[in-house]
Amino acid sequence: MNPANATHYTPDATPAQGDPLIHAEGLTCRFGAFTAVDNLDLTVWPGEVFALLGPNGAGKSTTIKMLITLLLPTAGRASVGGYDVVRQAGAVRRLLGYVPQALSADGALTGYENLLIFAQLYDVPRREQRARVLAALDFMGLADKAAVLVRDYSGGMVRRLEIAQALIHYPRVLFLDEPTVGLDPVARRAVWDHLDRLRHEFGATLFLTTHYMDEAEQLATRVAIMNQGRISALGTVAELKAQVPGTAPTLEDVFAYFTGDTLESGGSYRETRALRRTARRLS
Repeated sequence: MNPANATHYTPDATPAQGDPLIHAEGLTCRFGAFTAVDNLDLTVWPGEVFALLGPNGAGKSTTIKMLITLLLPTAGRASVGGYDVVRQAGAVRRLLGYVPQALSADGALTGYENLLIFAQLYDVPRREQRARVLAALDFMGLADKAAVLVRDYSGGMVRRLEIAQALIHYPRVLFLDEPTVGLDPVARRAVWDHLDRLRHEFGATLFLTTHYMDEAEQLATRVAIMNQGRISALGTVAELKAQVPGTAPTLEDVFAYFTGDTLESGGSYRETRALRRTARRLS
């Protein structure tokens, strides 16, 4: 378990720039009479950092769960890497990594042991597992914590380990649902730096949700603002700011303009409880 043996993390090549990595047409999800996602059209290109913003209850997490095959769409269609999320769900899952809000690391195991389990779950060849685990720990700045129990990690370290878990099989796209919720500014910056490095060094495609406007502005190549199950606006940060009246609008101004000033509203009791649990475990 010597971190010095780690090899450099190198994900699989992304598809050609001419082919969208994620594509959705008319994607819809209903729970009884309630429509969580309503006729959503979306395209994400290889190498992008795509931020999906919106108030609680806007449909962001539901959108991600359909794209990663955890929820069946009620209507419409979507593909990841050219594979249909319903008819070819197994192929889709092999292409992606997912970092949920909920805890996905086992505190009773070391960082190394957590990653080894994920390498086995993702069918990483046995002869490659050790090297990949050490490389992922090194890439996420956790090489010196490989033998430490995760329950003794800080919140920022836990989040970086969870990102490492999602990267162990070299996915083409990484989905992150509120990746820095509950972290202090220093820990948030450390996560940002590693995500930014993923994009610039390896061309990784990131699809994230966040309530932090500075996070979206720092990381995202394009931003979609979602409200009441629909996309209200889509473009680069500069393009979205140009659509908002006033002098030098901020991304928060953009958010309020396209959502009706609902930054702090929305969301069910269950969603609020889950978000607060995540914040507590990482604080």
